[in-house]
Amino acid sequence: MSVTQTEFRRSVLDPEAPAPGGLSDGRGGAADRRFAVYRNNVTVSLTDAMESAFPTVAKLIGPESFRSLARLALRAHPPRSPLMMEFGADFPAFLEGFEPLAHLGYLPDVARLDHAMRLSYHAADADPLPAAVQSMPPDQLATARLQLAPACRILRSRWPLHGIWRFNHEDGAPQPQARPEDVLIARPGYDPAPHLLPPGGAAFLTAAASAPLGNAYEAALTETPDFDLTALLSLLIGTGAITALE
Repeated sequence: MSVTQTEFRRSVLDPEAPAPGGLSDGRGGAADRRFAVYRNNVTVSLTDAMESAFPTVAKLIGPESFRSLARLALRAHPPRSPLMMEFGADFPAFLEGFEPLAHLGYLPDVARLDHAMRLSYHAADADPLPAAVQSMPPDQLATARLQLAPACRILRSRWPLHGIWRFNHEDGAPQPQARPEDVLIARPGYDPAPHLLPPGGAAFLTAAASAPLGNAYEAALTETPDFDLTALLSLLIGTGAITALE
């Protein structure tokens, strides 16, 4: 009896499923024990990959709880790509529907931050724009279009996302404050880092992806009347986030 790839994958990812029928050890004997060893190795490897991909989530709920959670997520959302950097893209959505952790409402956004950090790490390199952009005349700046580095990611959250990350990764970081926080992930060197965006900063950058900076500035002012463009530009230039102004 032949075994389909779907049946084999289902059995590999579910430790309680029986070994698929029709497997042999090459000498005509049953291969159930060998399959059990293989299944355990696959589960352990993918669980390790999840723990590496979501270090902040693992720290928040503890390593043992995370590994149990990762195994459940793995069965619900098995790898869809041979590229391990893409593994776990469904994890934030899985957490949103995971009732036992519903009281930790910030956890899906923390997972999104962890995943975005990983994508930023693997993104293409780009040369930053010189700091002279700050001296551009206002009329030129208003009609220019901004291009961010491929490694940049923008996350909006109703939770203190940046504060949660700092508290779990930086010694002596203060307790997160109960407020919404938007985050810019930038990678000026080899390692990405999250940065707290000033109020209105995420609205500006979101609009600037498809409109001139003057329009983006108006969008930021609509959301945050006291939006500080100078503070945002200083952050973008300091992190090497801007690669072009067209």
